[in-house]
Amino acid sequence: MKAIVYSKYGPPDVLQLKEVEKPVPKENEILVKVKATTVTVADIRSRSFTVPPAFWLPARITLGFRQPKKEILGMELAGEVESVGNKVKRFKEGDKVFAASLVGFGAYAEYKCLPEDGPVTLKPSNLTYEEAAAIPIGARTALYFLRKANIQSGQEVLIYGASGSVGSYAVQLAKYFGANVTGVCSTTNVDLVKSLGADNVIDYTAEDFSSQGERYDVIFEAVDKSSFSACMKSLKKDGTYINVTVPLPDVRMLWTKLTSSRKLILSRNSPENSEALDFLKERIEEGKLKVIIDRVYAFEEIVDAHRYVEKGHKKGNVIITVEHNRKSS
Repeated sequence: MKAIVYSKYGPPDVLQLKEVEKPVPKENEILVKVKATTVTVADIRSRSFTVPPAFWLPARITLGFRQPKKEILGMELAGEVESVGNKVKRFKEGDKVFAASLVGFGAYAEYKCLPEDGPVTLKPSNLTYEEAAAIPIGARTALYFLRKANIQSGQEVLIYGASGSVGSYAVQLAKYFGANVTGVCSTTNVDLVKSLGADNVIDYTAEDFSSQGERYDVIFEAVDKSSFSACMKSLKKDGTYINVTVPLPDVRMLWTKLTSSRKLILSRNSPENSEALDFLKERIEEGKLKVIIDRVYAFEEIVDAHRYVEKGHKKGNVIITVEHNRKSS
């Protein structure tokens, strides 16, 4: 099969299209013929090894010291089940599924084996493969952190980076849970964030959200581009600060945890099961959640896709259609 492989950390050009051995499912696995995958910020960081200094050693242990342990990136996918292991009960040949492959990566390939009890489930009936592939990381991350914050109806929630993958889902899910949502984004994305249901939208290029005097129950930092001090200035005394990109607290964060009643929730992986995907599937089929797609690239154009995402200005999600599987269904 064809796959996008990288053998060293570096710029997008380290990604190469190669022939590799097609995987064979174990007794508890399904073999998925991948129709679409995505380019996430996590893919960019893994490829280039640009991680926060405090996370350098754990990241090296996970990803590989001198070179990548896993040669095939890709953390989200949608496709069709081609075959199943002899103990698989949840899926059958021909099922249309979507999944997260964060633990082992590997979605940048024509085929991918997945454990049936992992974060994989039947894709929403009203989405294309391209749309479905854009859900398993961004939407699941947004849902996980909003649940961790115990979001309640009527709360005031600010989402910084509201036009990105995680942020666009966070806006919609916070609204679904009954919150009053303020989205922060750039000028070009104001209308997009409004269309997602945000009650208020702040253009960070024109105004500082922390200077407006508003206080929020939850501040959700989706891109790590806001000032922590500005967030604390605008967070209620018993509020919750979420940062999905920072794995470890710095000195200011530790001091805040020790000296205040504010709750800080930092980066961590969602549980590796299908519960969240099933929940998201239902919301999508109900019309409560939509997928924002910025650009779609062919499999062979993945280097260009990485270059684009690396610029840091994508809206929602960037999709890769895998090889000849261009038709959506």
